[in-house]
Amino acid sequence: MKARLLALAATAPCALLPLPAFAAERAEVVETYADIAEATYSDSLATARVLQSAVKTLVAQPSEDALAAAREAWLASRAPYQQSEAFRFGNAIVDDWEGKVNAWPLDEGLIDYVDASYGGASEENDLAALNVIATPTFTLSGTEVDATEITPQLISGTLHEADGIEANVASGYHAIEFLLWGQDLNGTEAGAGNRPYTDYASGEACTGGNCDRRGAYLMAATDLLVSDLEYMVAQWADGGAAREAVTSEPDTGIQAMLTGMGSLSYGEQAGERMKLGLMLNDPEEEHDCFSDNTHNSHYYDGLGIRNVYLGSYTRTDGSKIEGPSLSNLVEAADPELDKVLTSQLDATVRQLDALRTAVAEGMAYDQMLAAGNEKGEKLIMGAVDALVTQTASIERATTALGLSGIAFEGSDSLDNPNAVFQ
Repeated sequence: MKARLLALAATAPCALLPLPAFAAERAEVVETYADIAEATYSDSLATARVLQSAVKTLVAQPSEDALAAAREAWLASRAPYQQSEAFRFGNAIVDDWEGKVNAWPLDEGLIDYVDASYGGASEENDLAALNVIATPTFTLSGTEVDATEITPQLISGTLHEADGIEANVASGYHAIEFLLWGQDLNGTEAGAGNRPYTDYASGEACTGGNCDRRGAYLMAATDLLVSDLEYMVAQWADGGAAREAVTSEPDTGIQAMLTGMGSLSYGEQAGERMKLGLMLNDPEEEHDCFSDNTHNSHYYDGLGIRNVYLGSYTRTDGSKIEGPSLSNLVEAADPELDKVLTSQLDATVRQLDALRTAVAEGMAYDQMLAAGNEKGEKLIMGAVDALVTQTASIERATTALGLSGIAFEGSDSLDNPNAVFQ
């Protein structure tokens, strides 16, 4: 992300001021937060394991049905994971890990074949068109790399962010997405990627070449996703380091909650994921650009922010995790602010859901980004404005709870639009 920090309060390090009398409830609130984090990552893991099984079937017995099932499993896995993004920005353990599983955008030519219009290596990235699936040996930083066996270790230890370049995304949801859908070559017209199942076929039926290595890469990347999620579930389980970090010091936990809400709401979602793509009229800036699932990812991000504030998460099986919440704390300190922020969070979710409704009615998110699409621009900016508005109230909540100096992520698209075109 080419984002900068927006200091919505003071620019000094966070100072903890004396909290009002309701401070005794803070420990309960951060316990709820940790419980929701554990449940959200556990659901992400469970759905990733379903994806893992579907991928194994696709590679073992390629067919239209097997590819469709793997794609459906990937889409299902995104719903809980996107809700977990509200735990970013305020929790160092999550931030240090997140790039392994959800980094984007990516130079997909690093992984597999791409259309001729994609181009080749560039001054910014020598590996942009490496195509490791077709290249069993290659040179990286002057050293020859043996990639004859594609393993999780090769992906995570060698390829991912190779040469320190963020666009060299080799692991996580979006690498898997690319391998299931292929490039979306439709521009700002409707339509997702259209990779054929025969890209995983054997013998003369194989399309795209190197089908056995493509299958090996897809399986290794999916296995790696599962192991990465297993790690994060353990961090939020009883005794886990992420849980301990927020529950041992409740003030620090509340700071993490507000930082995650504000940063995801403002710089990351409103700015980098939504307004930037609209400014550039560029479908390559879509979060789930290969599958055209961006409208759902935006919605579940918004839902995750609201989950944290209300202390409530609905699991994939329909059960609920809920308990004492930030909303309870803010209500005790400033009842009117709690009403306003709760209402704004609800309004944002509705605005994000309007994107999903528009897609269901026939306007793809790609099309919303097109220059001159006034209806699409209005839909996207309605959500952007709602996210920005709620962020201002999240800032007010930090003051109401006696916190100062919390910095939220910013974005040039919001803070310095002229810089986007420089």
